[in-house]
Amino acid sequence: MDEDIVDFALKYAEEKKVEYAEARGQSQIQDRLMLRNGILEAYTSAVDSGLCVRVLANGGIGFASTNKWTKEEAKEIVDLAFRYAKASGRKDKIKFEKEKGIETKWVVDQKKKIENISPEERISAFEEINKTLTTCGVKIAATMGSCNIDLISKYFVNSEGSKITSFVPKLGAFFYITVAEEGKTEQAYEQFGYSGGWEAFSQWGVAEKLVHNAKILKDVITKGKAVKAGNMDLVCGPEVTGIAAHESCGHPMEADRIVGREMSQAGRSFIYKGGPYWIGTKIGSKHATIVDDPTIEHSYGYYAYDDEGVKARRRFLYKEGIINEFLHNRESAAKLGTKSNASSRTVNYDREAIVRMANTFVLPGDMTEEELIEDVKYGVFMKSFTEWNIDDKRFNQRYVGREAYLIENGELKHPVARPIIETTTPKFWTAVDAVSKKVEFDAATCGKGDPGQGIPVFTGGPCIRLREVYVK
Repeated sequence: MDEDIVDFALKYAEEKKVEYAEARGQSQIQDRLMLRNGILEAYTSAVDSGLCVRVLANGGIGFASTNKWTKEEAKEIVDLAFRYAKASGRKDKIKFEKEKGIETKWVVDQKKKIENISPEERISAFEEINKTLTTCGVKIAATMGSCNIDLISKYFVNSEGSKITSFVPKLGAFFYITVAEEGKTEQAYEQFGYSGGWEAFSQWGVAEKLVHNAKILKDVITKGKAVKAGNMDLVCGPEVTGIAAHESCGHPMEADRIVGREMSQAGRSFIYKGGPYWIGTKIGSKHATIVDDPTIEHSYGYYAYDDEGVKARRRFLYKEGIINEFLHNRESAAKLGTKSNASSRTVNYDREAIVRMANTFVLPGDMTEEELIEDVKYGVFMKSFTEWNIDDKRFNQRYVGREAYLIENGELKHPVARPIIETTTPKFWTAVDAVSKKVEFDAATCGKGDPGQGIPVFTGGPCIRLREVYVK
């Protein structure tokens, strides 16, 4: 990555009649491997490097990128972005909320540098996991594991005087297992993610989690019973709490969905100006406080500054059951008369930064998991999920349990086979009457945009208890 070329691109853009300009260089070392049934199936290693510019001119946005590091090419993409902006002919002129220029450098530390871990060592670690899994006493029909490494260097400058340099190593892993018992099959997957070094791999306890999942799937097949459909209490484990928070709070609170920019790409939101839901509207019980926080160190969604040069902070989305704050980039903030809260992210130099989540989760309460369950006369403990669906407004939703148990008189009984919640966002969060104090996170890859951008995030939270919800 040539920072001088990035600076040159910004200076050249500023010479034109623009209201705002920015340039971003990004170099990403990518390393991928995949094993199927413990056998290496694919391995790739590559470097992807380039720069992009974005300008505001005549009330329009122009964006262009290249992977050629020359001044001539920098001029070409600036000219192209400028033409795009000028040609938009917008009646509703786009503006960016102004920010103070920042000069800083931030990096994520590694205790055990990923780049020093050989492919052979990583492959061996995955082979051992597969060996442990296939000798755990459960009939494993198939396994698939992948390991992703990304070493991401960025250099961002803009016409407000910002110069921000960053380096983020990201480690990710993904596993699928298929269990076959009594002529039936069940599947489970686990995703792991970390901003930092290889030290995370031993902390994850991958083999133990996969063996646990395998035994649970066997129990679902051999011992699981359907629950009698009806209204009952429901205790959600952190994994279920997390997907609900991500899908029915995080996504509908993305301001680009709310103002309609994202509508044709990944859907809109049930929240809109003049509608029944807006800032200050009740959406859940007083126990429903959901935040999005990119500042959690070493989290999969960690960053210190977003891709528009704004300092990251915790955002309170639903606060004690009230819609409190949208996720904003500088464009949506200007449109809705507020300030950006550093929610602008991109996956590479050839993608425009758009409104994204980071780490979205429910804040903890003061009860233990056991106390949540003890006060349930009849219901279901849905500890994890195997499937989820939600409409493009993020209002109607469906979650199907994987590991789940019947609760009778405060005690866990037999496994429940694939219990299903079908509900709406307000019904789900209004039903919450208690929250446990232990928070757990799961890594995920959040999809959005066109062209698509899969961004690293955490989901999660504590266990939560819902009263009188429909389960079948």
